[in-house]
Amino acid sequence: MFTLAIVGRPNVGKSTLFNRLVGKRLALVDDQPGVTRDLREGQARLGDLKFTVIDTAGLEEATDDSLQGRMRRLTERAVEMADAALFVIDARVGVTPADQVFADILRRSGRPVLLAANKAEGRLGEAGMFEAYSLGLGDVIGLSAEHGEGMADLAQALRPHVEAHVETEEAEAEVEIDEDDMEADWAPTPKRPLKIAVVGRPNAGKSTLINRILGEDRLLTGPEAGITRDSISLAVDWDGTPTRIFDTAGMRKRAKITEKLEKLSVSDGLRAVKFAEVVVVLLDAAIPFEQQDLRIADLAAREGRAVVVAVNKWDLEEDRQAKLAGLKEAFDRLLPQLRGAPLITVSARTGRGLDRLHAAILRAHEVWNRRVPTATLNRWLTGMLEQHPPPAPQGRRIKLRYMTQAKTRPPGFVVMCSHPEAVPEAYTRYLVNGLREDFDMPGTPIRLHLRGQGDANPYKGRKRPQASRLRKHVEGRRKD
Repeated sequence: MFTLAIVGRPNVGKSTLFNRLVGKRLALVDDQPGVTRDLREGQARLGDLKFTVIDTAGLEEATDDSLQGRMRRLTERAVEMADAALFVIDARVGVTPADQVFADILRRSGRPVLLAANKAEGRLGEAGMFEAYSLGLGDVIGLSAEHGEGMADLAQALRPHVEAHVETEEAEAEVEIDEDDMEADWAPTPKRPLKIAVVGRPNAGKSTLINRILGEDRLLTGPEAGITRDSISLAVDWDGTPTRIFDTAGMRKRAKITEKLEKLSVSDGLRAVKFAEVVVVLLDAAIPFEQQDLRIADLAAREGRAVVVAVNKWDLEEDRQAKLAGLKEAFDRLLPQLRGAPLITVSARTGRGLDRLHAAILRAHEVWNRRVPTATLNRWLTGMLEQHPPPAPQGRRIKLRYMTQAKTRPPGFVVMCSHPEAVPEAYTRYLVNGLREDFDMPGTPIRLHLRGQGDANPYKGRKRPQASRLRKHVEGRRKD
């Protein structure tokens, strides 16, 4: 599919235009410059044109290893990946010296370049539009990304590039049988990839880990905490598994979050957890299981997602055996609701442990989709009742009659019983722990619902047909 990279200085409206093209508020937008730092992809539609659009970080003149320099190199990579670039300037500001430098860089890239002047609505933008012709990039497209003006002109300028790309793809396309679609319903396919969200505190190494999985420096990384702001979604074939990975912003304690932008970043990460199927909670080996780590893991469990805990920076540990034993003890003690969930040690910097992380994620996803036959469940329930019958609060006997699995993703079970409101929470935990152990479902959230089934006689107050006919027959005999 044709790919368009939106580039330009910070705060010219690239993310607003990206959201306009994809029809969703995927990219964070704020008045302060430099909000976007990573590359974000989306499926855009402009009239009858369909293409992939990439939102990039604002181009800075820095070329060193500073944060701005790394952001610039990432944006230059996006231009290399794309089929064309849309260079956006601020019509109200006009052409700046930085715009002239970046226009020269884009000309030398060898990619087709379209020039757009954003914020061109009203008289304030007219002068900037005419000034943009001095950049030597051809016709200028006047836009207002915020109000949706100029989209028809943008579509007209894009059409020849998109159609030429589509014709090339059709000429090179070959008919192939997609064997992945023949897999079981739960198995990931290119059309329905396995969705993984990587979450954790700032500076735990989430972006570095995903770059290692991708095999390229796609996400911005560095020693500074809180580099990632958007929740970035990336598609990858991870050792034969079609996967979509969400990189999220680091989540700090709520009391420490004061800036509006950080609140938006955290809420974006929470939304990624809801979209995901497996959540990887990434810890720092130096300071694992802090209060915020526990809250993040508990959030993933409450959202009903399969959870894998990964301990990063393991290459820096010296006494690894003692450290690992302490981690497992703390995990079982602090997160009993995730008892049995995999705990994997990795090094995002060196790539060690990624094969074990991949296997643990697939295992967690399989358990998350598991279904147990009803007959097997009811035999199991009979054994659990014999081993430990339910209590009889206030002399009322609780009968658990029937059990079935109502759903998967995560596994959900329904037990038909009398007096469900009187079943103690401890007995519910007893059943959930039994399901987890006996049906090999470690770590995945299990939902158990008790549903009432009244003891009332359905024929109470109704005359039985046989008795009524017999009474009439007896009365008729008496009359005779």
